Amino acid sequence: MNTPLIFKLVLVLLLLFIIFNLGRALFIMVKGDEKVPMSRYLGRRVIFSVIVILLLLLALGTGLIAPNPTPH
Repeated sequence: MNTPLIFKLVLVLLLLFIIFNLGRALFIMVKGDEKVPMSRYLGRRVIFSVIVILLLLLALGTGLIAPNPTPH
């Protein structure tokens, strides 16, 4: 596999993990479970969101991925 495809696959997996953590926090909030704090999953979501943004900026800066030149 080539590098851009692997990079995009990693980004998609990270985004799915972010959605999973958001769903876990929602489940804990609705259920009212106090064993595991909801902030654990929300904190993970924020950390992985920052990692995704940094990876995107790094990939754009190194030329691994290119932005769409036409906005339409």
